[in-house]
Amino acid sequence: MSQLDYRTAGESHGRALTILVEGLPAGLRVEVERINHELHRRQGGYGRGGRMRIEKDAVELHSGVRRGVTIGSPLVMQIANRDVRIDDAPPIHRPRPGHADLAGSLKWLATDCRETLERASARETAARVAAGALAAGLLAEFGVRCVGFVSSIGTAAAHVADTAAPDELIAARDANEVYAPDPAAVEPMVAAIRAAKQSGDTIGGIVEARVFNAPPGLGSCMRWQDKLDGRLMQAVGSIQAIKGVEIGLGFDATRRPGSQVHDAIHFDAVQRGGHNLGFVRPTNRAGGLEGGMSNGATVVVRAAMKPISTLMQGMDSVDLQTLQPQRSDYERSDVCAVPAASVVLENVVAFEIARAWLAKFAGDTLGEVKAAYEHYLAAVRGLA
Repeated sequence: MSQLDYRTAGESHGRALTILVEGLPAGLRVEVERINHELHRRQGGYGRGGRMRIEKDAVELHSGVRRGVTIGSPLVMQIANRDVRIDDAPPIHRPRPGHADLAGSLKWLATDCRETLERASARETAARVAAGALAAGLLAEFGVRCVGFVSSIGTAAAHVADTAAPDELIAARDANEVYAPDPAAVEPMVAAIRAAKQSGDTIGGIVEARVFNAPPGLGSCMRWQDKLDGRLMQAVGSIQAIKGVEIGLGFDATRRPGSQVHDAIHFDAVQRGGHNLGFVRPTNRAGGLEGGMSNGATVVVRAAMKPISTLMQGMDSVDLQTLQPQRSDYERSDVCAVPAASVVLENVVAFEIARAWLAKFAGDTLGEVKAAYEHYLAAVRGLA
């Protein structure tokens, strides 16, 4: 069987976004409602722009499924765009600082930034959410859950317990427009977004994803390409506007001695059952990953999202046709997309965990994958 992977195609104002997923085992029921729910969440959140009131994202399945169940062949999904005007959209000659406009125009030898921005646009993340939500359906077969949420917007930060259960996180997150599982942080975050809008500016923040019930052994230390933390950081770092990624303590680990960074190991036979193999940690500073592999603790990934590059007030730029100084062009955009980024993060992380899952527990059918997983759990318990 092929490795689980996906590719996306489509432009911001083209006819559709297309997602090709390869490597899924046969026998997995595709929950379209789950995928559409995640697409709907991605379009929400306080601070989104007018585009989200136009599009009503939903997937159509075009291949790889029979009677709602995967058959092992490449699976194709499509998300139609309502705002289709790629041929008629006006040219952009004044690149926006922070966007792909200038670098792309110089790379592809053009004075119109439109060709670059159409693909570089965060509209493409709808396709990645669809792929991740599909992969999350595979993980759900094994009780593995990925939950994404907002940790901070500007200087307004949420306080979230390390021990919070997935249902608790989801309920608190979904109760507000900023997707933060801390009621006390909601109003300060909303106020920060509102202040940025009033000044014609934008604002960023930090998003976090936690993966619950991931067993030890996903990923590998044998090849650098297979290290799970590296795969996660590459996938998360490729999300539009993400400028930093950390796992567990991340950068904070540099400010502590080793005794306050690493997680002590204990064994508790009472907790040996189901997904739990009996190894417990009083802390999870490593974020569930050691040596490029999952260690059985909750996987914790955070990403720093810069403020959106398109500012209503504009910034100093240059007209690529005349090379004269100009203010940057304005393309309809958000004031804050941090809540949406938390949805993208959740699903991108879910796909990478699913990829590592099928690399460890390979099988052409879902039944074989389940058998491989059960065999592994039994083998680990047989070590002692």
